[in-house]
Amino acid sequence: MDFDLTTEQSRAKSEFRQWVEQCVVPVADANDNREQTPPELIAEIAANGYLGALVAKEYGGRGMDALTWGLLCEEVGRGSASLLSLLTVHGMVIQSLAKWGTLAQRERWLPKLATGATVGAFGLTEPNIGSDAKNIESTAVLQADGTYLLNAEKRWISFGASADLVLVIAKVGDKATAFLVERGMPGFSIEPIRGMLGFRSANIARLLMRDVIIPAQNIVGKVGFGFSHIAGTALDHGRYCVGWGCVGLAQAALDAALSYSGERYQFEVTLNKHQLIQEMLAEMIVNVKAARMLNYHAAFLKDRGDPSLIMETSMAKYFASRVASQAANAAVQIHGANGCSSDYPVQRYFRDAKIMEIIEGSNQMQQIIIAKSGYQQHLVNKRAARRSAAEGEGR
Repeated sequence: MDFDLTTEQSRAKSEFRQWVEQCVVPVADANDNREQTPPELIAEIAANGYLGALVAKEYGGRGMDALTWGLLCEEVGRGSASLLSLLTVHGMVIQSLAKWGTLAQRERWLPKLATGATVGAFGLTEPNIGSDAKNIESTAVLQADGTYLLNAEKRWISFGASADLVLVIAKVGDKATAFLVERGMPGFSIEPIRGMLGFRSANIARLLMRDVIIPAQNIVGKVGFGFSHIAGTALDHGRYCVGWGCVGLAQAALDAALSYSGERYQFEVTLNKHQLIQEMLAEMIVNVKAARMLNYHAAFLKDRGDPSLIMETSMAKYFASRVASQAANAAVQIHGANGCSSDYPVQRYFRDAKIMEIIEGSNQMQQIIIAKSGYQQHLVNKRAARRSAAEGEGR
């Protein structure tokens, strides 16, 4: 594997960093306090083409490769985890339509999603259903005229308060199905959610659908494809984006800790001269680098179309989210009482990092998936070893 960036990727990384430093970092704390990402910032991220980063150029997007997209997610995650969630959920809709949408759906929606004229969100989580997503309670009933009558309540939907188009998973009978629900459809209402621990400026919302009439052409894929195909595609993308964003968040915590510990004096020397602080910094530095390498590996596999990508992405997201949480915790500790104050961003990193361990598959779900995959690979290796031994005896 070659992790060297191409000239174009290096140029893009510099572009992303400069934009985040100028447009995201200065307002991140204020947006967190207001519990809102203003429309102006969404318009600005769209104007840079970042909302259309994953849309093919034929539909007006930038057609970014996987690694360049990861670098964008890392930089945005470094500036604001809340804003990262816009890239995540908007990209979930894009990826689902690009892979499973009809030609008419792609031609109608992808150009709008690329320019930000339409903001997308993903509706899976419900009041009673989180990790057990296969047992969603939302229903859609086929009507005599070929439309579907949708009744659903989705909760904790990132940028649901801003969304113009929501990819909603509901059951038709016992078959999970993906529907495109448009803002303004009769019976569809949006209620902003405030008072969250983290992701306070992610425009999180509760989405209510009461007898919403959905035309058949708004089904993505086929009836029954909702979880196995559509949600699977969306969640794979979400884990990839969040994994990179966690690296950015961890890097922000590390940068804050390095800066503060080099300026703050205790016992007549700067904090970074104390061995216990050095231990904390060393752990952060090594773990952030390791998390970044796991995500680079996932990007390498994604650009190659390697089938092992799904598991490698789960591992990258799992490890990086733990690193982000540990790094943010250490940064707060190094800052002491100042770390608990809104005068310093590390308290925001601490709160946002906890959310990273929950979204797009909690760390516990990732552990189950990774452990099962590890055992299956162990069995495959054992069978291969036996065949090799048998062939050796045969010779």
